[in-house]
Amino acid sequence: MSFPRPKKRMYSEDELYEYAVGALARRMRTVAELKRLMRARVEESASEYGQTLIELVIRRLKDQGYLNDSQYAAAYTSMRRDNQKFGRMRVITELKTRGVHGDVIAKAIESVYEGVSEERQARDYLRKKRMKKPKDQKETARIFRQLARAGFGTKTIVTILKKWDVDLETLSALESESA
Repeated sequence: MSFPRPKKRMYSEDELYEYAVGALARRMRTVAELKRLMRARVEESASEYGQTLIELVIRRLKDQGYLNDSQYAAAYTSMRRDNQKFGRMRVITELKTRGVHGDVIAKAIESVYEGVSEERQARDYLRKKRMKKPKDQKETARIFRQLARAGFGTKTIVTILKKWDVDLETLSALESESA
């Protein structure tokens, strides 16, 4: 069941601020995500007045410490590393889609993944997903693709598969496919 979009109306700064605080109370958000939500609420979001109103609310939230992309990126990266066991590339991609700036992403990834072995992280991911040593080429390809989607580099994936005694012909075919 889909819900109808709320009708756009004239929001005052305080009403828009209350809406933004409510959205942040439900979950952490980036500046870009919150702007997108507020644009859907402001009748004249394309106008100069609507843009100014949104920017005023964003500035107010930042000043009060409710909105901070670098804290968001660090918390999000840490959570994805510890809970889902994802690799760096997956987390980078997800943060980019959420509108976090590249410099902020780089700092968060560097600090959170510092001292973390990518191979060990990939093995933890495999354990979490209950994946065992592949019996044939089809299973090997499935594991290779799953690890790649989880954000691990080809070199790490090949290292793990070599330790599982996967034949070199299959590995070279998978490497050339991913390149």
